[in-house]
Amino acid sequence: MLRRLLLALACCGCWAAVRAQALPPEVEAALARAKVPAGAVAMYVAPADGSAPPRLAHRIDTAMTPASVAKLVTTFAGLDLLGPAFIWHTPVYFGGPIQDGTLAGNLYIQGQGDPRLVVERLWLLLERVRGLGVKRIAGDIVLDRSAFDVPLDDPGAFDNEPYRPYNAAPDALLVNFRSVLLAFTPQGAFARVQSDVPLAGVSWPATVPLSNEPCGDWRAALKPDFSDASHPRFNGAYPMACGDRDWPLAYADPASYAARAVAGLWQAEGGELTGAVREGRVPAQLKPAFSFASPPLAEVVRDINKFSNNVMAQQLFLTLGLQLKGAGTREAAREAIRDWWKSRFASAAPVLENGSGLARGDSISARQLAQLLHAAWASPLMPELASSLPVPGLDGTLQRGRRNVGQAHLKTGSLRDVAAVAGYVLGKGGRRWVVVAIANHPNAYAARPAFDALVEWAARE
Repeated sequence: MLRRLLLALACCGCWAAVRAQALPPEVEAALARAKVPAGAVAMYVAPADGSAPPRLAHRIDTAMTPASVAKLVTTFAGLDLLGPAFIWHTPVYFGGPIQDGTLAGNLYIQGQGDPRLVVERLWLLLERVRGLGVKRIAGDIVLDRSAFDVPLDDPGAFDNEPYRPYNAAPDALLVNFRSVLLAFTPQGAFARVQSDVPLAGVSWPATVPLSNEPCGDWRAALKPDFSDASHPRFNGAYPMACGDRDWPLAYADPASYAARAVAGLWQAEGGELTGAVREGRVPAQLKPAFSFASPPLAEVVRDINKFSNNVMAQQLFLTLGLQLKGAGTREAAREAIRDWWKSRFASAAPVLENGSGLARGDSISARQLAQLLHAAWASPLMPELASSLPVPGLDGTLQRGRRNVGQAHLKTGSLRDVAAVAGYVLGKGGRRWVVVAIANHPNAYAARPAFDALVEWAARE
């Protein structure tokens, strides 16, 4: 391991001598077809173990907007600083004694940033409360979200898509990504509508009329109206040709989501509540009745990278600030990342706004991404990071890929005017290559075939 690390560092040292190199002909041709000039891309290819200088180093020191490949920084820093076995705890407190099934006081749930408190796990948490003898709460359910201090963002500010789950904001008590999954199932003359989360006080339409129109843009055909978050409506029809479909949807009133979900699930389990579900702080003198544990970080990192989950990445980012700097703020998280980067690479750190890549202010170079991937390859954490990356044609965000099937572990990124890919490629003789490609250009999305060609070229080399 020491030899591999030294080789990687030696390769980093030789990069200063690497001059701009011509792109492979097939990559140049694909960029020309995409109308993306070579001056708008950065590309890098080198043996993962650092045993030789880069095979290709094109504009590797140019600061670029990375989109979701920024998650590589967040997830490797998380694994390195917190450890793959790190877990989040959600303490639960009883504000009084339990007598004959009644909690004489408030129930407190204190969020600590768990990225995976999805509806199934929230149900398990509440079942644990019931298992401790609480059937009725003679008080309130108090949700403590104070561990994170994040400004309340407009969910549609980034791209005017407020109902897309990827725009959900982080929260110390993040419940089910503040989203619902609506299932549409044709039955007779109607499609039945079902929600996966019983949100208290929210009345979804039970059915929507069917139409004989082609499936097409079926969401628009429903003519949704979410102006009243308590009574969402569909003013159109559901195309019968679509069959069964699911619609992941960010709830229209995200600030009330956690309270509605907790109240709805508690009621659905038959629990009684004399008060309300509200926000507040846990009294200092209380001790937890129990602590609900998250899956380990290695599993969370896999979800973040395989499916490019933005809000989970932001939860991890803020957790780094909370754990290492004592503050669940974005600035504390940035400071934690900067300190870690300088200790790891003795160079200036990339600029990250929120750790997910869903930001225009992020800045990273191909050299910096390559440094990270080489360091990860030489690290005991290599299996956790590499296995978290999507495999073309097999899983995650690359499941539908038709090129380089099964030959790489790659994180992709996409924003308007941005496309990126970074990871490991299996070459001839079992050799692994670090590959990085970023395009910042109005036609960036059309550069994807050029990235595929670069991966294929690396595999042949």
